[in-house]
Order: sequence, then C-alpha cells, then structure tokens
Amino acid sequence: MFTVLRARDFRLLWLSQTASVLGDALVLVAIGLYVTQLTGDPGDVGLVLAAYSAPLVLFVLVGGVIADRLPRQTVMVISDLVRCVLHTVLALLIVTGTVRIWHMVGIGILFGTAESFFRPAYTGLVPQTVPESDIQAAQALTGLSREIAQFASPALSTALVLGVGGAAAFALDAATFAVSALLLWRVRTRARGETGERSTILVELREGWQAVQQRAWVWVTILAFSVALLVALAPFFVLGAAVAEDVYGNDAVYGLANAAWGVGTVCGAVLGARWRPARPMYAGILASIAWPGSITVYALGPDPLLAYAAMTAAGFGIGLFAVWWETALAQRIPPHLLSRVSAWDWMGSLALLPLGYLLAGPVADLVGATGVLVVGGALGVLAMSLALLPRSLRELARLEDPGADPGSADSPAMPVAAP
Repeated sequence: MFTVLRARDFRLLWLSQTASVLGDALVLVAIGLYVTQLTGDPGDVGLVLAAYSAPLVLFVLVGGVIADRLPRQTVMVISDLVRCVLHTVLALLIVTGTVRIWHMVGIGILFGTAESFFRPAYTGLVPQTVPESDIQAAQALTGLSREIAQFASPALSTALVLGVGGAAAFALDAATFAVSALLLWRVRTRARGETGERSTILVELREGWQAVQQRAWVWVTILAFSVALLVALAPFFVLGAAVAEDVYGNDAVYGLANAAWGVGTVCGAVLGARWRPARPMYAGILASIAWPGSITVYALGPDPLLAYAAMTAAGFGIGLFAVWWETALAQRIPPHLLSRVSAWDWMGSLALLPLGYLLAGPVADLVGATGVLVVGGALGVLAMSLALLPRSLRELARLEDPGADPGSADSPAMPVAAP
C-alpha cells in the first residue's frame, strides 16, 4: 500500500488530504465542546452542527458538476483557502471574546458550502495522480489516513479546547487547510479518458444521475447504506451513550465501542489494499452486511468485550468495503462523470442522517432507547442484505487489466482469475 507514495503527485495529494481530514475530525468534536462551554445549551450545539452539515447535503450535487467541469485541483485549492479564512476569522472572534452563536452558524453555512465542492473533486482527482494499476492502493491509503484521523482527533480536540481554548482548535484547523492548499497547488495530474462535452448545470446533473441509474450495482449500494444509516447509525450516535448508561451502567462503554470500531476500520483499510477479490462488490457487501447488527449486539447488553469485538468486526468490514467501493467507482465510471457520481454517493449517504437524528429521540420516548437500537440494527442488516439482489452487483468482476480505459468495462461477465 505504501509503495504508491513513490508517485510524487499522489504523495502530495495524500499529505494534503491527511492534513485536511485531521482538521475536519478535530473540528467536529471542538464544536460540541466549545459551544457547550459558550452557552451550555445543547440546542445551540445542534444548531451549529446543522449549519456545518446542511449545506453539504444541499450543494454536493452542484459541487460534483463543478468538479467535473473545472480542474479538480483548482476547485479543491479554492475550497481549502475559503475554509482556512473562515476558521481563522472564527479563531480571532473567540480570542477577542466577541463570538456569538450566530457568528458560528454563518461561518458554518459558508464552511459546509465550500466542503461540498471539495469532496467530489477529491474523489475524481485521486485516479489522476496514480497509474490505473495503483488505484486500489491509493484508495486504501486514503481510507487509512481518514480512519486514523477519526480515531485520533477527538483526544487532540478535547486537549486543545479544554486545555488551551477553543480558538486553538479552530486556528489549528485553519492551518491544516493552508498546508493542504499549498500541497495541492504543486500537484500535477494526468489525463484520464474523454473529457465529455460541457452543457448546462442541470443537464450535467442529469447526466450524473443517469450514470448512477444505469448501474444497478451503484444505486442499490447507495440506497442500502442510506437506509442503514437512517435506521441504525443515526440512532446509535444519538442514543448510544444513554444505552451505555442504562444497559452497562457506564457511559464509557459507548466511547470504547466507537474506539473499537475505529480500530476495525483501520485494519480493514490496510487489508483492502492487498486483497483483490474476484467479485469486489459482492465481497464488499458480504464483508459489511453485518455492521448494523453490531449495533443490535451492543444494545442487547452482552459482556462489554463481546460488544467491542462486534464493533471491531463491523469496522473491519466497512474498512474493506470502502476501499473496494472507491476503487470500483474510479475504475468503472467514466472519468468525466466520476465527481458527479461521487456527489450522488455523498448525497445518498448524508441526506437521511439528519432525519435519523431527529427521529431517534421521539421514537425512543415511545419504545425505549434500547428497542430503537435493537430493531434499527436488524432493519439495517435487512437493507444491506437486499443490496445483494441485483445480478450486476453480485457478478461485477475484478478488472484483470487495470490499465483499460476507465468506465469501459461494466460487464459483469468479464473473465477473472481465481480470488
């Protein structure tokens, strides 16, 4: 996996992405801690978090069109610089003691909008920095850095906000965006396939949707994960700590369960770099099909070690799936459509999460927090299982010639070697 870093341009891209995701993960925790310090009102925490996340859902499709229309590297540099300025301003407001919640909401809206252009551009840029044969290794290394950041950032954020001050956390995040932009500016990409004809934004949005719709293995996977995130993951984030207190008598179990998940995803990303199954999407769904079930296991209150083991196994499956999924998209979606298809993936993944956050509490009032997680986890497993129905997903073959033209090999009947 690490040999792909010999490619200069991917090395620069990976270093920029590592800095960026470290800051992103850090800020998510910093917002909760700092806003709680500032007002003590959980409603304000939710309001600020919504300001950061809602624009990502609203504008990511447009971001995908722009990333396929303009040089992706340029889109990402602008996004990084905008976010650097925004969090520099926020850090100054905190230092001077003039920050108000409405400041953070406004900054969050602009920040989330900029991020909605960065994410699909990054997905499309990765394959342009490595040879076709190295795409899987590049995706695995990207996933590894992302998961390590998610694992390590909460502790760093807590130390900064509580030990130094909220301004330090947001200033550090601003610095990561400056570093990312500087590294991205030096990246030189290679051409991949046809550029596609330019049209209006609405027409290009429709082209992206058609690319998803024509590939059952793509839209069924997005749909399955959307449902599972709605019924299982969102309730777990909302109710997991309460269930830990009620069922295990110790809310630290919730934090340790999340840490176990993180360990699993890191290990899965490492193995995913080398394991090349004959049917990558089939193997990926099988590996990840039980992840909602780990939430059911957690809610049933077994020995904590069993709950941690279930979470680790679930994270491991998701780590594998993420590498194979991103690789399949990069290899099989025409390059001029890749960012748009990625945007639909982000849209499907994120669109239902806010609804899940809103519904989890009221439903728990009716049936109990444990019941919501038990049933939600089971429904999530059912949704993931249904993803195996399309033949095109089950038979989508590994590309034996990774140097073939991207997007030209969607046939499920391609011959493959033994796994």
